[in-house]
Amino acid sequence: MNVEYTGRQYEVTNAIRKEVETGLTKIRKILGDKFETKVILAVEKHRHKAEITINPRNGPLVGLAQAKDMTIAVNEALDHLEKQAIKHKTKWQAKKRSARKSEETKRWNGHSVQEELQTTVGLSEKTAVPVMVHKYPAVAKTTEVHLVRSDEAVAMRPMTLEEAIKEAHFKDRDVFIFRDPKGKVMVLHRAKDGKMQLIEVP
Repeated sequence: MNVEYTGRQYEVTNAIRKEVETGLTKIRKILGDKFETKVILAVEKHRHKAEITINPRNGPLVGLAQAKDMTIAVNEALDHLEKQAIKHKTKWQAKKRSARKSEETKRWNGHSVQEELQTTVGLSEKTAVPVMVHKYPAVAKTTEVHLVRSDEAVAMRPMTLEEAIKEAHFKDRDVFIFRDPKGKVMVLHRAKDGKMQLIEVP
């Protein structure tokens, strides 16, 4: 298990390493073994902060927590990370299923749809002209829009791009609006492939 530890005003103990690795074992059961892990443990004004970042396929996941005790902070960060991992996996599986479904609709009874829909037009067999009939999918009905006001998608204070990315991951937001230190409005958007995109508002 490849885990990189960083302690800021805090010495990383074996007990804490064991807590982290036990929690990561659960996450590895969800996402598999193929990800790097970085753990930053810090103490600021008697507050213990734990930041655990993993890098599975389709972008990083970050678990942040703070508490009076480092063990509690680590466990809370791991719990947050585990919830994100479950959400990440279900989103990935749904994407895989929809891709498979669209492939199945292209094929019917072992033959392509186009072959099944080929026909001929004419008065007799000799004068008949082959015609390909294209079938288009039915237009999906639009669903009613539900508007929900959310303060979690907007940062109240100016922040750097790195802070905004961490905050968006921490709050598990696909869209996050913030101002950079110069006061410019920026929008972070998580695309369908899981990558974060930065949009500068003119």
